[in-house]
Amino acid sequence: MASSGVHNLQAETVHARTATNRHNSKADFDSARAETGTLMVVDFFATWCGPCKAIAPQVVKMSSTYPSARFYKIDVDEVPEVAQELSIRAMPTFVLFKDGQEVATVVGANPTALEAAIKQHV
Repeated sequence: MASSGVHNLQAETVHARTATNRHNSKADFDSARAETGTLMVVDFFATWCGPCKAIAPQVVKMSSTYPSARFYKIDVDEVPEVAQELSIRAMPTFVLFKDGQEVATVVGANPTALEAAIKQHV
């Protein structure tokens, strides 16, 4: 994974990382959130967060299991304005958006709850 900003997990998993799938600003996040028609799953993490590292492989697997959803990672230390706007207070926190609107939030490294939320909204 790239070390900063907003990352398109599927693009990074499938293709070599390029500037087109790394976003480092709130404007880039807002642009991704504005895309309609698909579920957007956002993993708010920090590089120093142990539970974030523990759940990361399961999130990568979910991105393959649910290819119609878009998966992103946001480093809260690199893009703090997005975390503040969404009142992210714990890591990891997963926020799901559909048609630009928040539809679910899962706090903590709980893959069962995350997958249930994805299934409900995909």
